[in-house]
Amino acid sequence: MSMRAQELEQIHEIRIDSESRIPKYHQIVNSIIEDIEKGLLTVGQRIPSINEISEEYYLSRDTVEKAYNLLKEKQIIVSAKGKGYYVARTILPSKMSVLFLMNKLSSYKLGIYNSFVNSLGTQAQVDLNVYHCDPKIFLNLLNESIGRYDYYVVMPHFKDEHLTHQSITGEVIDALRKIPEDKLVLLDNYLPELKRDVASVYQDFKMDIYDSLREGIDRLRHYRKLILVYPRKTVYPFPIEIQQGFQKFCSDFDFDFEVLEEVYNDMELQAKDAYIIIEENDLVNLIKQVRDRKFVLGKDIGVISYNDTPLKDLLGITVISTDFQVMGETAAYMIVKKKKELVKNAFRFINRNSI
Repeated sequence: MSMRAQELEQIHEIRIDSESRIPKYHQIVNSIIEDIEKGLLTVGQRIPSINEISEEYYLSRDTVEKAYNLLKEKQIIVSAKGKGYYVARTILPSKMSVLFLMNKLSSYKLGIYNSFVNSLGTQAQVDLNVYHCDPKIFLNLLNESIGRYDYYVVMPHFKDEHLTHQSITGEVIDALRKIPEDKLVLLDNYLPELKRDVASVYQDFKMDIYDSLREGIDRLRHYRKLILVYPRKTVYPFPIEIQQGFQKFCSDFDFDFEVLEEVYNDMELQAKDAYIIIEENDLVNLIKQVRDRKFVLGKDIGVISYNDTPLKDLLGITVISTDFQVMGETAAYMIVKKKKELVKNAFRFINRNSI
């Protein structure tokens, strides 16, 4: 063995099969990753330089540099100027890596996330990041992570400078198109503007509220007026399609209706009004006022809450809601089975005691 080979062996051996049809740069990447998984390489340990591998294995510098750039993009190795390349992190063997980008922290969204993680079980490492409906934060998180994960699960809900909901922006579309189609999963919102064949489990906000109210129309006929409380400017804005679906329902089935931005203090409550409430703070405020004025909930004043929770079930609040658990389970299923399907998630009218 030459003196150069002895020096290289003391650092670390790279396995290259000249007869294999696997590209040489891929073989370098695979060799280093496998040895990190096995514990043969540890965080902080030096690996051979580009010149060392090039000379020892008779490879071009471009080939080796391509492999190292790929490892650096995945943040598996780092370079120190004048010192060489070092292992940056450990790798969990045989686990897929998933980046989960959530637009806001709410009980509903966390329900989807928990269902997704539980469905994948121990076969995946899922990293959760919240971008608060801010496209700039989203773009920073996504750009920093491109190439580092096996899958990217995205809940695409954004806001503009006027705190108005928007599903997508041009910059977000460009960023999402950098992710290979088979690695992207969209949750909760449908993005036809993306024009790509990707897995998607979505809500149809306009027709979901329309169909669910139609399901409960016999009970709603007991009321003279339907009132939607739709917050227009909030930190986390809601899709305008919810209001559009409500208005279409009222128009198609001849209901008198009104849209309010919030439940005001000292509301002008009138018997035989029914409210559809989106924000939980508005729900609490309305129920308190109903009780304070001796109205009977579900008889004098009707209430339907948007999105179900265990507490609403306990309190007997009628809801219209998507099935958050099923959404998470479906997304996990499509990843495991490598499917790219467009699935409209189940949305239901759940009748209880408040309408």
